Amino acid sequence: MIERATEAAAFMKALAHEGRMMILCHLSAGEKTVTELERLLGQRQAAVSQQLARLRAEGLVSCRRDGKARLYSVSDPRAEEVVGLMYRLFCAG
Repeated sequence: MIERATEAAAFMKALAHEGRMMILCHLSAGEKTVTELERLLGQRQAAVSQQLARLRAEGLVSCRRDGKARLYSVSDPRAEEVVGLMYRLFCAG
């Protein structure tokens, strides 16, 4: 049980950042490029890329190439479920 608790705590720690949570919210609607995320978040490329790198390192998002573009998407179904729950709890009218 301690191993699962440690895993859950690390998972929640990765989500416990406003910028990463917003990225996951936007990616839950479908694949996005860094440029699209920059525009949606109103942040610079460096900040978005830093948060995407953390999410990739945690295995929460994945990236694929499409020509010159790199498209990011949510790769962990648990993250998608938690983001959906957070949306229903905090954002839905």
